[in-house]
Formats: sequence, C-alpha cells, structure tokens
Amino acid sequence: MEPGNSTQNFKFLLLRFSEAPELQPLIFWIFLSMYLITVFGNLVIILATISDSHLHTSMYFFLSTLSFVDICLTSTTIPKMLMNIQAESKAITYEGCVAQMYFYTLFAALDDFLLTVMAYDRYVAICHPLHCTVIMSPRLCRLLCLVSWVVSAMYSLLHSLMLLQLSFCPDLEIPHFFCELYQVIQLASSDTFFNNMMIYLAIFLLGSGPFAGIVYSYSKIVACICRISSAQGKSKAFSTCASHLSIVSLFYCTSLGLYLSSAATHSSHSSATASVMYTVVTPMLNPFIYSLRNNNIKQAVKSFYLKPC
Repeated sequence: MEPGNSTQNFKFLLLRFSEAPELQPLIFWIFLSMYLITVFGNLVIILATISDSHLHTSMYFFLSTLSFVDICLTSTTIPKMLMNIQAESKAITYEGCVAQMYFYTLFAALDDFLLTVMAYDRYVAICHPLHCTVIMSPRLCRLLCLVSWVVSAMYSLLHSLMLLQLSFCPDLEIPHFFCELYQVIQLASSDTFFNNMMIYLAIFLLGSGPFAGIVYSYSKIVACICRISSAQGKSKAFSTCASHLSIVSLFYCTSLGLYLSSAATHSSHSSATASVMYTVVTPMLNPFIYSLRNNNIKQAVKSFYLKPC
C-alpha cells in the first residue's frame, strides 16, 4: 500500500504472548498489575520530590523527570495491549501504529539522555561538591532537560517521517506486542535501505555517545573516590551514585538485550520478552531502586503521606 493513499481501513495485527484463550486473563492481570505498580511508584517519586523542599536539588529534579518519562514510556505500549486482550483483537490502525512508534522512540531516547545527564550531575556532586549548586544551577538543569527533549523529539520525528515514505500491505502481523521501529520497517514492501542505515547510525550515535559520557563521568568519580582517605567518606560518596549506577546497568543490559535479540534471532517471542524487560520491568523497578537506597526519598514519602490535611 502506498503511503500517500488513504489509510482509513488500513491496520496492522500485533503479536500476542500466547494464542491460548485460557491464558489471556492471566496475561491481562499480570501486565495490568505491573503497569499500575509502574505508574504508582514513579508518581510517588514525583510527588515526593515536589512536596519536600529538601529535595529541590539537581539530583531529584532529574530523578522526577526520569520518573515522568518512565510513566510515559510504559503508557505508550501496555494500555493498547490490555485493550486488545479485553476486546479479543490484535488490530492497531496505521495511524495508531505510527503514533505509538513515535512516542515510544521519543521516551526511550529521553531515558538514555537523562541517565547521561544524571551521571554528569553525580560527577559534579562528588568531584566538585563546593561548587555543585553553582554549576548545576536550576537554569542549567532546565536547559539540559530541554535539550534532551528537543533532540529526542527530532530524532523520533525523523524516523517517523522516513517510515511514512514506506509502502505496506494491509493486515500485516507485526511480530511484537507494540509497534517497535525495527520490526515495523522489516515488514515494508518497499526499499528500506535508508531506514535501516538510519537505525544503525542512531544506535551508534545515541547509544555509544551517551554511554561514553556515562563511562567518562564514572571514571572521574571512581578516581575522585579513590583519593578520599577515610573508608566512611568513600562509602558515603559511593552511596550517592549507587542507585543511578544500578539503573544505568539495568537500562543498558535490557536495551542491549532487546536489540541483540532482534538482530540475532528470528524468534518473535524472544524479542517480545526482551522488550517487556526494557519497556515494563525497568520502569517498574526504578522507583524501588531509588526509594530503597535513598533515605531522603523514604523520609519525603513518609512526610507526604503523613502530612495533615
């Protein structure tokens, strides 16, 4: 089907984790529970950082932004999957597929940029503690977030516009539970050379670039911690970035697993399982990683819920 033609009756079919009808209610409740936990957990982080004036620092500003992005990332995929299970349908419209792909790509790229910015923030806090509030001023924090949003939006828009130039046959089955960019492009009936080249270039630039920034920041942090004489001082310095380092490890391990499974295997279920780890499990675990290891967050949450009406 040509992209310039009407797409009024044009739709894709999304993969299910299992075609067994008796398993659909179980899958529905599992993913609904995970989605609600993700939304609630990240919303608690956002409300805690807003309500407690002691958390109005660069670290918690970026953390609350990351929590918001994680809610949005999960919300681009799971609600549609739950609706399809309830309606006993696998269909998604052409417009809905493009929109889902755009927002998923946007928020996934934002996650990557925010983790890099947070690594730089930890570097400044540990290596330049006396100048941290001056360097990481509210203006710079907002600017870094704005740049991350703009670059991610332009990156996602570029892929979406290139996708709109491709031709597809109607009623194709996407081997995924959502419209993931790489999987959709592979179904096109027209030439996808430039689309694939753009994906590989983006993985190299947006993957290796931020990752190199994170590695550089932590190399400086480790060098700075090694110069601290007391064991207590080293432990305190490391604890300030342990939560972020855990999230970075989780993010890159799951995202790497997603793309390796897409490239190295033709199993649609293997790729879908890797995507669940990246799009559902990681955003769900982020609030727990920060809240369990951060006494300031724990205290802010207690104060928020125990605050008199």
